[in-house]
Amino acid sequence: MSQKKAIIIGAGPAGLTAAYELIKRTNIKPIILEKSEYLGGISRTVNYRGNRIDIGGHRFFSKSDRVMNWWAEILPLQALQAGQTNISYQNKSRTISGSLSGPNPAIEDRVMLLRSRVSRIYFKRKFFSYPLQFNPETVRNLGLTSTVKIGASYMKSCAFPIKKEKNLEDFFINRFGTELYRTFFKSYTEKVWGLSCREISPEWGAQRIKGLSVAKTIQHFAKQLVKPTAKDIAQKNIETSLIEQFLYPKYGPGQMWQEVADRVRAGGGEIRMGWQVNKLYKEDALISKVSAFDSHTGKEELFDASHVFSTMPVKELVQSFQWQAPEEIKMLGDGLMYRDFITVGLLLKKLKIKDANGGLIKDNWIYIQEPDVFVGRLQIFNNWSPYMVADPSNAWVGLEYFCNEGDELWSKSESDLIALAIEEMYKMGFIDRADVLDATVLRVEKTYPAYFGTYNRFDQIRNYVDQFQNLFLIGRNGMHKYNNQDHSMLTAMQAVENIIAANPDKNNIWAVNTEQEYHESKRA
Repeated sequence: MSQKKAIIIGAGPAGLTAAYELIKRTNIKPIILEKSEYLGGISRTVNYRGNRIDIGGHRFFSKSDRVMNWWAEILPLQALQAGQTNISYQNKSRTISGSLSGPNPAIEDRVMLLRSRVSRIYFKRKFFSYPLQFNPETVRNLGLTSTVKIGASYMKSCAFPIKKEKNLEDFFINRFGTELYRTFFKSYTEKVWGLSCREISPEWGAQRIKGLSVAKTIQHFAKQLVKPTAKDIAQKNIETSLIEQFLYPKYGPGQMWQEVADRVRAGGGEIRMGWQVNKLYKEDALISKVSAFDSHTGKEELFDASHVFSTMPVKELVQSFQWQAPEEIKMLGDGLMYRDFITVGLLLKKLKIKDANGGLIKDNWIYIQEPDVFVGRLQIFNNWSPYMVADPSNAWVGLEYFCNEGDELWSKSESDLIALAIEEMYKMGFIDRADVLDATVLRVEKTYPAYFGTYNRFDQIRNYVDQFQNLFLIGRNGMHKYNNQDHSMLTAMQAVENIIAANPDKNNIWAVNTEQEYHESKRA
């Protein structure tokens, strides 16, 4: 009897996790078909002349014990400095802890760094802590009048909440009040999506903001003032948006997924790069075959499949069906929308803005709220890992632009995009033009599955696809859900669990839209 084969479409976090789980736990051979030339999806690391770019910024943090242990198995935590105590992550089966005897990142490459999380908002040419802290600095920056308005509108939203949230604007107002929403959420969110918050589903807020609110933020920082919490990697009692530290591979997220890919290949799995899936065939309620072509040679191959894991965009998945799917399903698939992404990397002699000691500011990223520039967010790669920069005396930054494939911004030449990035950094007071040493541009399509278009009827696509017993939709684009990296991994893990248990119900996969701990507390 021939070995069963699982065809996995895509070599991002979900696809590679599925492959590794199949190798560890089953006799099913995974064959990954990846249309690009890189591993990790948007969790890859691009190496430009020794300077590494993390596309979007990937903090390795999860409230799932399983994911944290999984990462630690691949890359161990660095040696900690003397005096760093209470830095451990535990569950019943395993303890991940830093010790003086752990790997030294100065001489070893296979290592996870422990990094501090610092994020700020740049608004009206001033910095605000993110999430917003209601402290004297914030009051000074906003002004007393604006602060009073924010407080009054928040109290109003608590007393008279919008009973039925119809859109993302309603979601924000209910949790932060009208004034705070208009000041710190509206313009940035609309810059990201290119649409009014009134046209976006409130599900995006439930997915991305989770339990964060003004009350939770104040409560967290009040606790820190009275009794600072131990520096525990797990941070189980802290909202994800409020975490203070995270793990990070020495050479960026792509290092993690290269390590996983090496293990998949060593375990007998296949990973074919440059292979694009274009056709799926069915027999009754099963996907029987998958067709893909090699972009290098033009060769097309038909793969038999006992199971199929899809991380490809749902729009493309529906288009690949080689049978007479209902016209309504085709229409809904074609109506799904995405937001695309450009990163401009700038290598600088220095930044004009400094920390309190006159050195490089400590931010991982800065949210740009300024309406007079196109850039939405700024990453400082030095602060993710000092090993991301060929010469740490330089500042290596990434300007993130949100756009739609084919629009005016997307269509700009590389030189025009670099010129735009330099001018906007100068305009905001971040750099002198003469300090730019080098630059590069990365374009990434379908980075963000959108919560508009035909998304409000996505359940019809889901119900149709779920009837195919051996087809599992996993990951961000695979489920058209704005998953974090760990959420994507959990969907893959759950799909493999279902195969092992012969469980035909896929609701537990779709339920992974937030950390398991939140689901457990909700059920309780």
